[in-house]
Amino acid sequence: MVLDAKRLGVLLAVHRAGGVVAAADLLHLTPSAISQQIAKLEAEEGVEVLHRGPRGVTLTAVGIMLAEAAERIESELVEARKQIATIGPDVSGRVAIGAFQTITRSVVAPMLADLAVTAPGIEITVHEVETEEANRGLRSGEYDVAIVEHDSSAERPVPRGFREVPLLDEPWRVAVPSSMAVPTSLQDLTDVTWIGAEKSTAAARALTRVVDLARPNRPTLHSYYSYEVAIALVAAGQGVALLPALALEGADLTAVDVVPIAGLGMRHIAARHRGNRHEPTPAVRAVIDALVAQVVTLDLGYLG
Repeated sequence: MVLDAKRLGVLLAVHRAGGVVAAADLLHLTPSAISQQIAKLEAEEGVEVLHRGPRGVTLTAVGIMLAEAAERIESELVEARKQIATIGPDVSGRVAIGAFQTITRSVVAPMLADLAVTAPGIEITVHEVETEEANRGLRSGEYDVAIVEHDSSAERPVPRGFREVPLLDEPWRVAVPSSMAVPTSLQDLTDVTWIGAEKSTAAARALTRVVDLARPNRPTLHSYYSYEVAIALVAAGQGVALLPALALEGADLTAVDVVPIAGLGMRHIAARHRGNRHEPTPAVRAVIDALVAQVVTLDLGYLG
């Protein structure tokens, strides 16, 4: 489950302020806007977070749990910002990052602008590569940071001499042609054609798992490397595709419906680096701290 950090922040404000109206004052929003954000949070996660009564609202047990999670996220973000603030302009060095397309677009590129201000002495180069090539480059010394992806069912142990910092767990979604009846469960996907993914990707491993569960009657068709290609094939009515949530951010979804279905699982994303007496260097630590801070600020509204 990937939770929208901004909606969690609204829930935390309701918890701290003791009500919707007071939270609206705290966040400089209207009570209606607060209620809408809470309603979206409940709809996205399929849980009730507020008890609504004639005397106001109180948090449910799930709501309290999520509010506490929001406090931890807030604390981690504050700590990350403090660490970045202490880096200062004196930290310098070159850092090469190997990262795949969706994380580069949504996290790495925005992070570069912020780090150029907080740590101008760090020179960063970004290389768009898939996980296997990123790991090879990390082992050979070509890259200092490799951003890797795994399907949640096929995570691999971190090799000796390396360390991994979790960045994001995001759900897989099913993209279907708008002309098709919207599926509500894996059982609705037995009579569909799946669009295949390039074999080395997390999408391919996830698709193998989902196909085993859905047991479709038709063979997989086509093969894509770029998620934009997968979306275009779906829009053309060629089949359905399994896509990670980040791939949908800013995508042209004309003639495509995106469906969250229970049982699709997650894509795990992490930043991997060398770990020994001399590494990570201060520059690499600064980059990873900045990546973590950038992930926390992601607008996850497109996950709904």
